[in-house]
Amino acid sequence: MLALTMGEPAGIGAEIAAKAWQALRDGGPAFFLIDDADRISGVPVIRIASAAEAGEVFPRALPVLHRPLPVQATPGHPSTATAAAVLAAIEEAVALAKSGEISGMVTNPIQKSVLTAAGFPHPGHTEFLGELAGTGVPPVMMLASPQLRVVPVTVHEPLAHAIARLTPELIVEHAAITHAALVRDFGIAQPRLAIAGLNPHAGEAGTLGKEDDAIVAPAVKMLRDQGINATGPYPPDTLFTAHARPTYDAAICLYHDQALIPIKTLDMEGGVNVTLGLSIIRTSPDHGTALDIAGRGVASPASLIAAIRLAAQLADNRRKKA
Repeated sequence: MLALTMGEPAGIGAEIAAKAWQALRDGGPAFFLIDDADRISGVPVIRIASAAEAGEVFPRALPVLHRPLPVQATPGHPSTATAAAVLAAIEEAVALAKSGEISGMVTNPIQKSVLTAAGFPHPGHTEFLGELAGTGVPPVMMLASPQLRVVPVTVHEPLAHAIARLTPELIVEHAAITHAALVRDFGIAQPRLAIAGLNPHAGEAGTLGKEDDAIVAPAVKMLRDQGINATGPYPPDTLFTAHARPTYDAAICLYHDQALIPIKTLDMEGGVNVTLGLSIIRTSPDHGTALDIAGRGVASPASLIAAIRLAAQLADNRRKKA
């Protein structure tokens, strides 16, 4: 059983949750929603008192752990008044996962600007989840689809800051966490990691920048010395081609857009955000709150459905490794 959090109440979370239930009610994976039950429309809803009740309910209605919002949400217009409820849903799902009452959690997208305005101290979901369910290593963001898995070493920060922060040790840390997750959660016995270069042509022997020789290549050597099958640095403009993708299980990228542009171009609706390095399973759709279309009934649930299916698969793999 999986828990799905409400996400930003003014966004598309409730709509795509209802559509995901419609798509999955006959064969699963089964999930319940932590949200205000009164704002779910278009599908039958049954309020449940605990996670244990969700399995029996799921085939005939969307199970909802009813958590009333302090104010009614207006589609497309987020409010700081609902920020505490958004965070409480995440915290409750984490607690249920840590206790073993659920096998994993799937998070609907949050509106970071609204949470920040309400005093939320974290850059996003990933860092917050690291605080709630960390394992002593930094939480790492992976974007996964059937065609490609990517991990950005630096994420939500200006590009100039991201490049300045790169070190061999930072790359090794993210790659090692990725390697461990591929073994434990994805069931890949001997993962292959491709390390992206930073500069055009991976620096072209230093003529297009020194960072690939000074930072990325030493990281690859350090990983190989640890027994991890890492290769690179590879020119970023050819790393994601149809010919290259089958040669590795995950690409370690050096900044946000280097990772997210290829996967969103290849499979925007099938991409899933997975947080690595946690004590629990957590996935999320690879899109935002879509405030521009909230309330119109046109949002696609495809990425959420992919996130639910992947969370169930990862949880099953982790149980087999336990």
